[in-house]
Amino acid sequence: MRKINWKIAIAAGLAGTVLFDITGLILSGQWWDIAAILDEQTGLGMAYGVAGHFGNGILLAVLYAGIAPSIFGPTWLRPFIFITVQTIVLVWMFMFPLLGAGIAGLNVGPEMAIGSMLRHWVYVIPFVFLINKDIFGKTIETKPGSAELVAH
Repeated sequence: MRKINWKIAIAAGLAGTVLFDITGLILSGQWWDIAAILDEQTGLGMAYGVAGHFGNGILLAVLYAGIAPSIFGPTWLRPFIFITVQTIVLVWMFMFPLLGAGIAGLNVGPEMAIGSMLRHWVYVIPFVFLINKDIFGKTIETKPGSAELVAH
């Protein structure tokens, strides 16, 4: 049984969360919007919101590192499959309705669903280059006989 490389998973989670936030800033013009929502909903302050937001990013990376070998599909696609399922089930069907935004945020508008999925896809980019490389020894699978795209 393979063990999780905690340093790599944590680094991927932190890097992914920063990319998630940068994408959010580009899309909405607001920095740390998720941390602000956590602050607002819990009343525990912005520091709690930031810690919770980054903690969640790390937790998702650790979960992915643990189950990545069991996810079907090409190595490079596995983080995107993982985060797409997570976004649909936990964000669209659970978090958004709890916040009053409706399923997939559609009470706010379709841009909420599109933006949340885009942000999560950007979030997993470090998973391809850090976690996948650690687990599978490569970031992109190539067909036998084809030119290698990424060194092993």
